[in-house]
Amino acid sequence: MTDAYKAAGVDIDAGNIFVEKIKPLIASTRRKGVISELGGFGGLFALDTGEMREPVLVSGTDGVGTKLKLALTMGNLGTIGIDLVAMCVNDIACSGAHPLFFLDYLATARLKPKEHVAVVEGIAAGCREAKCALIGGETAEMPDLYSGDDFDLAGFAVGIVDRNEIIDGSDIGVGQAIVGLASSGFHSNGYSLIRRIVRDASLNLSQTYDGLDHPLGEMLLTPTIIYSPIIEGLRRDFDVNGVVHITGGGLRENIPRILPAGVQAAIALNSWKMPPLFRLFQRHGSIDDEEMLRVFNCGIGMVLIVPRDQATGLIQAIEDLGKNALIIGQTRSRSEDAPAIVFE
Repeated sequence: MTDAYKAAGVDIDAGNIFVEKIKPLIASTRRKGVISELGGFGGLFALDTGEMREPVLVSGTDGVGTKLKLALTMGNLGTIGIDLVAMCVNDIACSGAHPLFFLDYLATARLKPKEHVAVVEGIAAGCREAKCALIGGETAEMPDLYSGDDFDLAGFAVGIVDRNEIIDGSDIGVGQAIVGLASSGFHSNGYSLIRRIVRDASLNLSQTYDGLDHPLGEMLLTPTIIYSPIIEGLRRDFDVNGVVHITGGGLRENIPRILPAGVQAAIALNSWKMPPLFRLFQRHGSIDDEEMLRVFNCGIGMVLIVPRDQATGLIQAIEDLGKNALIIGQTRSRSEDAPAIVFE
C-alpha cells in the first residue's frame, strides 16, 4: 500500500492512535443518557425529561480564539480544553439550561497524538466539572490551510431547561441588584490584543510582575471558570432574573443583551477593584477605561440580576461554593433615548 495520503500531509495511522488515546478520556465523562460509544457517525443521547412539562433544548458553540497561540508559545496545551467547555456551557447557562453533552472540533496542519491528547484531557476535565458528557467530535488534518503547529479548536454544547424555567430577562425590573461573579482572569477573550501588547511592550511571560501571584504566562493561561453548576444550584433558592456571560464585548456590550425595554443597568465602577493583571495590560497597552470595559471582563466573569432583598443571601451562597461575588450595580428606569447601561 502506498503512502500517498500521508505524503499529502494526512496521517491516518496517527489519527487512529489519537482516537485510541482519547477513548478513556471520553469514557470518564460518561453520564446517564449516553447510549453510544466513540467511533460511530454520531453521538447518541437519550433524553430523560423527568418532571419537565415542556423541555427545551439549548445549544451553544464557541472557541477559545488566539489564546491557542499563547498556549502553543508556552508549550502548555493542558488547560485550553477547559476554556473551550467553559465558553460553551457558560453561554447556555444564561438561559438556565443544564448541559447534557458536548462535542469538539480540532483542526490542525498535522496531528500530533501526544500533544493533542492534552487538549482532549482538558476538554474531558471541563466536561466532568460541568457534569456533561463528551460524546464525540472531529479531528481534521488540513496541511494546506494550517501551517506548523497551528490548530484551531471549537466546541458545541447542548443543554436542557423546562420552558417555564427559561431565564430570558423578562422578569428584570427596576430596583434589582446586579451581582458580579469574579473571573479567573481574561478567560478566553481579547487575546489578540493581549498578545500584541506582550510583543510590543516586550513583556516576559516567565516573569512575575508586581501585583501578580504567578509568572505572567501562567496567569494568562488560567482557564475560564465554569459557572454553569453554580448557576444551576443558585436557581433552586433564589429568583435569578437575568444571567450574563461576560465574553467578547466586555461588560458594556453584554449586559444590555438581557435588559427589557425601560430598564437600565447602572454599574458602580468603584464597587470592585480591577485585578492587577488587567491593570498591567491597560498600562502597557495605553488602553483607556472605556475600551477596557468594552473588550475585557475586567475581573467580572458572570453577572446575575436578582431582587435586591435576595442579593446578600445569593452572595453568601456563592462564597460558600468557593467563589467570589459582590453587588456591582442596580437596575433603574430608562427613558426611550437613554443608554441601556451606564458606568458611574
